[in-house]
Amino acid sequence: MKKIITIFGTRPEAIKMAPLVKELEKRERIQSKVCVTAQHREMLDQVLEQFDITPDYDLNIMKSKQTLTGITNRVLEGLEEVFAEEKPDMILVHGDTTTTFAGGLAAFYQQIKVGHVEAGLRTFDKYFPFPEEMNRKLTGALADIHFAPTQGSKNNLLREGIKEEDIFITGNTVIDAMEHTVEQDFIFETEELNKIDFENKKVIMITAHRRENWGAGIENICEALNKIVEENEDVELVYLVHLNPIVKEVVYERLGGKERVHLLDPLDTKETHNLMNKCFMVMTDSGGLQEEAPHLGKPVLVLRDVTERPEAVSHGTVKLVGTDVTKITSEANLLIRDEKAYEIMSKAVNPYGDGLASKRICDAIEVYFGLSDKKVNEYIK
Repeated sequence: MKKIITIFGTRPEAIKMAPLVKELEKRERIQSKVCVTAQHREMLDQVLEQFDITPDYDLNIMKSKQTLTGITNRVLEGLEEVFAEEKPDMILVHGDTTTTFAGGLAAFYQQIKVGHVEAGLRTFDKYFPFPEEMNRKLTGALADIHFAPTQGSKNNLLREGIKEEDIFITGNTVIDAMEHTVEQDFIFETEELNKIDFENKKVIMITAHRRENWGAGIENICEALNKIVEENEDVELVYLVHLNPIVKEVVYERLGGKERVHLLDPLDTKETHNLMNKCFMVMTDSGGLQEEAPHLGKPVLVLRDVTERPEAVSHGTVKLVGTDVTKITSEANLLIRDEKAYEIMSKAVNPYGDGLASKRICDAIEVYFGLSDKKVNEYIK
């Protein structure tokens, strides 16, 4: 029996770690514990409730106007106490958040093994996305076992000197999550969404909140969205507005009260995935949506200049448009008005998984600790 503590703190992490937590609970040779940092509080709690996960530890670190330094300090101090009590054999962290890096560092200080889920994603620019790119690289340096979602991610790790035997290609756990959340006849709890004519309107789902887009980036995105909805009478926008006031104030000032523009607080996981399933296309600066939308056949315009997920770009289902007003508007109008251009993107192949990533990760952990000699069938696309 090996004790594994899964650590996460934000809504995107929680969505992707939830199916893994559920798979760990099934394994007879693994004692599974969950620790949340609550780097994001309200949005994290939505996911915990959705997937019926009750954490064993909740560090509850979120503070108003929190800084990266403050988050890091509180995670390190909180996990020091958790590790002293639990003495885990391994911790699992996910992706690129400050919780991820601080969790890996806290485990390293106690000489506890680190497993990095969604490992190996890179833009090769330490400030884009910030601080996510360096969170990934630093966590990769601390990790003992790396769960890469794609061959490209594995190749990045190999170039950084990670031993091949310590890397497993698993696919992305977000695809596992979507197997349990998307329903064809879904009825939204958010009543405003039930009033939207998804059949006859081209509904664009938008999220934009990343730190590097604060200020001019968000302002440009809002200007482009205004142009898109004004120039296309068959378009409606659903903007899921991040709760951070730096983002929320700008969005409501620029888009509030506009016809055919719906500004909503972030939805729970199930509503988000089903909105994505019903919408025409997605515009986002999120990382996770670049994986989720292609799984549902939805074109994605990425409101960033670089992405650590190049596979969907090369497969043709995702396009980088940055935050230039003219670029965003022209690329959106192309998809809205050109059926062939839309069809090419919507039918592109999703390279990110088959719904079995969590199983592969648990199989690899059992092999790593000698609990099983069964071969791990890696994800190959």
